[in-house]
Amino acid sequence: MALQVFTAVTGAPWESELVGALDRADHGVTVVRRCVDVADLLAAAATGVGQAALLSAELRRLDGDAVSRLLAAGVAVVGLVEPGDDDAAGRLRQLGVSRVLPADADAARIATALREAVTGAPATGRDVGDPRAALPALGVPEDPADRPAGRGRVVAVWGPTGAPGRTTVAVGVADEAARLGVSTLLLDADVYGGVVAQVLGLLDEAPGVAAAARQATAGTLDVARLARLAWAVSPRLRVLTGLARADRWPELRPQAVATVLDQARRLSELTVVDCAFCVEEDEELSFDTAAPRRNGATTTVLEQADTVLCVSGADPVALQRTVRALGHLREVLPDVEPVVVVNQVRRGPVPGDPEQEIAAALSRFAGTRVGGFLPADRRATDAALAAGRTLAEVAERSPLRTALRGLAAELAGVPAPARRGARRRG
Repeated sequence: MALQVFTAVTGAPWESELVGALDRADHGVTVVRRCVDVADLLAAAATGVGQAALLSAELRRLDGDAVSRLLAAGVAVVGLVEPGDDDAAGRLRQLGVSRVLPADADAARIATALREAVTGAPATGRDVGDPRAALPALGVPEDPADRPAGRGRVVAVWGPTGAPGRTTVAVGVADEAARLGVSTLLLDADVYGGVVAQVLGLLDEAPGVAAAARQATAGTLDVARLARLAWAVSPRLRVLTGLARADRWPELRPQAVATVLDQARRLSELTVVDCAFCVEEDEELSFDTAAPRRNGATTTVLEQADTVLCVSGADPVALQRTVRALGHLREVLPDVEPVVVVNQVRRGPVPGDPEQEIAAALSRFAGTRVGGFLPADRRATDAALAAGRTLAEVAERSPLRTALRGLAAELAGVPAPARRGARRRG
């Protein structure tokens, strides 16, 4: 049976010749509709009669959301660009089009790419030069010594509802990693109430992650633009502030967040993401795969991260929430295995030795081991919050600061400092 294909290359001088060649030759491809714009293409995809779409980079209003909707409708996508137009090829790939061919490719080659896209075969090689490979040469970060040799690591800081200290841990880990000589990006992706900007005394009206997501959706985000959107807090620490208002969550679409993370890996050796607590799916919208989902940004970060830290409080209520959150996470993202870090550990809320009791409780009820303990130091955290500074700046000898420093060293893969306050469990 012939492959049913939509085309959306309106305006290109080679459109008629290409469509005719695909239809006339025995390539096993049938063009069932020639779409005039993105809206027409999405409407055709919704009918279910086509299996693939062939589109050009010049298609007006083409963005990452449109590509995501095509893929959600079960329509594979192949892109065409003018020969030698590396910028257009890079933009299509950033939008989520993995197969990009030059417009002068013969019909047999294009038909093969369409069939491979439908079957899900991995793309082999790149027919058009990928400009992203040259992005580190743009000179960002400005100091050549800060440029990572390869793709950086992403650490997601997540945890149950309440106030277990996700932002405290995220800010502390990012700051300490930077002080250990690791180029670091701290990204606030909390769609319910990110406060990284306030914690560090930065303007929360800065464009930040929302602007990065908009550029990602448009296919124009690169390392240089991401660096310009982030605050340079210290020579090795950049901060991409979060949403100024929680009702702006639709701006953080999963596809855009994934692109931001991809560019963040190229910008910094370590990216620390402060996530929202909720990973629930909206059951009322589950039938509509194109509808925005508030928790899509969080699940995307958790899926993309190299390490997921689950921050738990150390009192009985917080521990119960952690047990339930871990169980729910296994249901939604079974492949994600978080490292549990218990924060605010102190004597009082838990009888006996708090570390032993907490480790035993989480092992019994959640089937997980504790990766580390962070001591409570209310005086130090209050001083840091009041001053809009990090723990290292206001309480250098704080046991919490020492523990965060050891945790940061482990996550960044650098030699641990002499003093370590977070004791590890075997």
